[in-house]
Amino acid sequence: MTPHVAQNTARNGGSAIDARTTRHTGYRISQRKRKCIEQCFGWGKVIGPIRQVMVRGLDKVDQLLTLTMAAYNLIRLRSLAQLRPDCVQ
Repeated sequence: MTPHVAQNTARNGGSAIDARTTRHTGYRISQRKRKCIEQCFGWGKVIGPIRQVMVRGLDKVDQLLTLTMAAYNLIRLRSLAQLRPDCVQ
């Protein structure tokens, strides 16, 4: 299993992730998946209400996160529908 850790070559002393990890195709796939996950949570924090949650309790926070991610999926669907030329509007 390859971790979702990015290679930082600009750091003094080089990266903590060496070529033994980055040479595998799983690492490249992992980094693409990581970007998708980071975009979702970034949107939820900047646009959505999950930066500072105003509810208490795991159930309510879970509902808020689910609602926020559902809204993000609707936003993505809107932009994906615009990419399709044969989309009915």
